[in-house]
Amino acid sequence: MAAPSLLNWRRVSSFTGPVPRARHGHRAVAIRELMIIFGGGNEGIADELHVYNTVTNQWFLPAVRGDIPPGCAAHGFVCDGTRILVFGGMVEYGRYSNELYELQASRWLWKKVKPHPPSSGLPPCPRLGHSFSLYGNKCYLFGGLANESEDSNNNVPRYLNDFYELELQHGSGVVGWSIPVTKGIVPSPRESHTAVIYCKRDSGSPKMYIFGGMCGARLDDLWQLDLETMSWSKPETKGTVPLPRSLHTASVIGNKMYIFGGWVPHKGENIETSPHDCEWRCTSSFSYLNLDTAEWTTLVSDSQEDKKNSRPRPRAGHCAVAIGTRLYFWSGRDGYKKALNSQVCCKDLWYLDTEKPPAPSQVQLIKATTNSFHVKWDEVPTVEGYLLQLNTDLPYQAASSDSSASPNMQGVRMDPHRQGSNSIIPNSISDIVNSVKSEHTAMKGTSVKNKPDLKASNDSNASLHSSLSANASNHNSCVVDMLRKNEDPHTSANIGVLSSCLDLRTVIPETSVSSTVSSAQTMVTQQTIKTESSSTNGAVVKDETSLTAFSTKAEVDETCALPATKISRVEAHAATMPFSKETPSNPVAMVKAGERQWCDVGIFKNNTALVSQFYLLPKGKQSISKIGNADAPDYSLLKKQDLVPGTGYRFRVAAINGCGIGPFSKISEFKTCIPGFPGAPSAVRISKNVEGIHLSWEPPTSPSGNILEYSAYLAIRTAQIQDNPSQLVFMRIYCGLKTSCIVTAGQLANAHIDYTSRPAIVFRISAKNEKGYGPATQVRWLQAQSLNFRERS
Repeated sequence: MAAPSLLNWRRVSSFTGPVPRARHGHRAVAIRELMIIFGGGNEGIADELHVYNTVTNQWFLPAVRGDIPPGCAAHGFVCDGTRILVFGGMVEYGRYSNELYELQASRWLWKKVKPHPPSSGLPPCPRLGHSFSLYGNKCYLFGGLANESEDSNNNVPRYLNDFYELELQHGSGVVGWSIPVTKGIVPSPRESHTAVIYCKRDSGSPKMYIFGGMCGARLDDLWQLDLETMSWSKPETKGTVPLPRSLHTASVIGNKMYIFGGWVPHKGENIETSPHDCEWRCTSSFSYLNLDTAEWTTLVSDSQEDKKNSRPRPRAGHCAVAIGTRLYFWSGRDGYKKALNSQVCCKDLWYLDTEKPPAPSQVQLIKATTNSFHVKWDEVPTVEGYLLQLNTDLPYQAASSDSSASPNMQGVRMDPHRQGSNSIIPNSISDIVNSVKSEHTAMKGTSVKNKPDLKASNDSNASLHSSLSANASNHNSCVVDMLRKNEDPHTSANIGVLSSCLDLRTVIPETSVSSTVSSAQTMVTQQTIKTESSSTNGAVVKDETSLTAFSTKAEVDETCALPATKISRVEAHAATMPFSKETPSNPVAMVKAGERQWCDVGIFKNNTALVSQFYLLPKGKQSISKIGNADAPDYSLLKKQDLVPGTGYRFRVAAINGCGIGPFSKISEFKTCIPGFPGAPSAVRISKNVEGIHLSWEPPTSPSGNILEYSAYLAIRTAQIQDNPSQLVFMRIYCGLKTSCIVTAGQLANAHIDYTSRPAIVFRISAKNEKGYGPATQVRWLQAQSLNFRERS
């Protein structure tokens, strides 16, 4: 974690949708990229469910239905997959609840559930300020505050330290409460404390950690409960323990428990002599406890004042949510005006990256031309940009150095002359780390904003030529992979495209299985084509399918069609074949002897890039980009070099967030095209008929001459594939001038079922002109688990 002075807080200041009113005592959980908030109070208790999409920067109010719970504050709120459980809380002043509700977020459906009472003892009494933690199929309830008076207007507080276990049913519903028998000294009664559960990776039993809280006075004690032995203990810690506090938040990321904010005693007060009467105030202090070493680390001390509004102001009763390695904080109260008997609530949303981002997937090829690549990589959650680099075996001249070319960057700016709207051109690499401190820009990098023309993307310039085999140079095939899947709640269907290079000359007719060609030495790329959807990202959804994306089951295609008029955006998902050498872990490291230095293509906001140039290295520089506070050249002062036709280039990419540049991906290698070969067939369709299936396609938009023939191929079962499922073997099932063919049930009976993602039968289709075969289209036809044409082998 960065030193306190280097924490890069970001305030989210540009968002859309209905923003919830400021409040305190609310709770929040995360489902994927969604932050879901319920309850809390400020001038009345809130009963709405609010959702914030951290990717699109959009607030929305889902249309909930069912047994909608009353508004509550200081309640228990946990998430188990896509269901959320709410227990207890204050429903009105002096009146607390012990009711349990379940929300199925995949349908926004509320249901009141009634757990069985414990076999011995009473169920939990109505309460607020308790902790409610989930591990496995059980929730753990500890402590809170009860009202001893039957009259809600006469509040007689009673602090609790009882402990309950709630067993859940799989998917939906609960079994009942139980009261575990514990060993050791039980923590003192308290409310408004925090509890988290952590299990050391690869070893150890899960443990619940309780910190702080309120029992007349604020507490700073740490308690541990081993959930296997049910033994309480007080761990011996190192470092500076945070001040006593309540109404703070505790969040676990990795092996660290992050403590932020809360009510703390005023400076100089002796809480031991006047624990019940001392004044308190909110704090913005920020610490973490390493749960493996039991050592506290202070990131922002209580004495550090923020005069530049560069981090959240002091608050209590806020909510905190961890999404990946990023922490989000929203609202809470920042003071109490006794004269007005009112509370002041914050309205701001902040986030903080706690670790450098992981390495992205390998760079994937969407389209190659004679002098450019359209590439992408899988999106890394909660990042601010990506550094793309390349190297090549071609000689290139180092640019002359300039002393003014290595300033420290102060901000990121867009270069309107840069290739594509995705590129962010900073003064240096550290720029992206220190940029956008006051604003969180929506990350919509999952798509190319302009609607692509499918046919145009398959012209002769899209031919991908293998850099792996000279024999395949004139007969490469770029392969296309169609998938239908549910991926997000706002996408009706997604169709994926996979490209591969293959020498087709050795593929012979269907009757000769022994002479088929293997794709073991191919370079593979993939893109996904998303069809248009009537719903919008993060919009208010009024039916039960609003979050169906949380189901990971794929649909089975009866027909796989690609009508070009419906294509709205292109997104890549699969990795390219790795380069033979490992990527250096240090992004500024030189490649091995005999290889070229890495040059920056640029820093990109989204996960796609159109690459036609790269920046030349200054003389004496091993690499343009450096991590940390080291100097880096101003891209605008560097010379660029164009890509060259028929040349191999190696690519790698690293993600960037507020903590810096993460590790680089594995290396991918692509080759720019040589003109003259036909484009790939497009708009492939598959439909069933009485003979088997009907396979059809559209001609290449740029045939580069007369099309002499088409060939269609089927991946078949062989012993070689059983030994190595990634090595597909193809048999030609059609050769002719027609743009369609029948694949018989007998041929399909020999098909290999590819299980690398969803079960699918794989076809390839390519066109040939006077120069030879061009890129091919590969189709993955999704199959049900029980196959129609043959029994699964």
